Amino acid sequence: MKMEQVNWGIIGCGNVTEKKSGPAFNKVPGSRLVAVMRRDAAKAEDYARRHGVPRWYDRAEDLIHDPEVNAVYVATPPSSHAGYAIAAMRAGKPVYVEKPMARTWTECREMIRVSEETGMPLFVAYYRRRLPGFLKVKEWIDAGRIGTPRLVVLRLLLPPRTEDLDRDNPPWRVIPDIAGGGYFYDLASHQLDILDYILGPITHIQSVVRNMAGLYDAEDTVLSHFSFANGTEGQGVWHFAAASRDKTDTLTIYGSEGSIHYSTYEVIPVRLETREGTEIYEYKNPENIQFNLIRSIVEELQGKKGACPSTGITAARTNLVMEKILKGSEKLEI
Repeated sequence: MKMEQVNWGIIGCGNVTEKKSGPAFNKVPGSRLVAVMRRDAAKAEDYARRHGVPRWYDRAEDLIHDPEVNAVYVATPPSSHAGYAIAAMRAGKPVYVEKPMARTWTECREMIRVSEETGMPLFVAYYRRRLPGFLKVKEWIDAGRIGTPRLVVLRLLLPPRTEDLDRDNPPWRVIPDIAGGGYFYDLASHQLDILDYILGPITHIQSVVRNMAGLYDAEDTVLSHFSFANGTEGQGVWHFAAASRDKTDTLTIYGSEGSIHYSTYEVIPVRLETREGTEIYEYKNPENIQFNLIRSIVEELQGKKGACPSTGITAARTNLVMEKILKGSEKLEI
């Protein structure tokens, strides 16, 4: 499909849309944010007023059927991603969905099926695929700067958040029926997806999954070994009940001729180590972190085929990997 002007409507104008994504829709050429929706009408109206959005709704179906809206961004918790995305695609509108794509691999497959059935494009907010630090990692690997990639070592250790301590009212991100899992689904999804982009699909998994702190029902600790189709082996440790002093966010890719060191959530220089020495790449992310990916989506909708690297197909693989990691050891058919 080819659209001259992309007029966006947001379903779920919550925190993620305040700075990360929402303002970007009006900054990309050929793109405008024309409507927002939130079930709390007062909050929807407030968002529209503060961001200069012409219309607001408190029912998703009203936004989806707004004749001026020709593309929909679903920014609700994962439990409603599939339902809203499918409704929008059936209404003839391309969809951009927050990550993770859905709660389950089954929901992802249904979203893809409806995309194919309706011909409506489906994109997912794995925006690190268009951020400069991660693009540099991919560039170095594709150029053979570390030789053949052999090993990935990933560590993400974070202390509990204040809201995690309220056992009677846990945040939705640690309620599997809403989020799909715990913070593993929320945070590891970005890491596993960018590894898929840089190194290709994961094909084998072995893992240990536990709840060690008992702060909520979802997992808080995951250890996994995973193998990529290209022969690279990976090891990941995720622990969301660490002591504050042990906070860690590191990812290293070792190759036959060197290594690359970077962080997923901290904006620190990417480091390349080879026998020639150390090379540092410093970068800045856009003010609105999703800007680059949103621009690629608009470009694709305007006819630039393949402009957006994060689709329903790629994002569903990440859901499948996370689902299998939480289930333990299993071979994946991708």
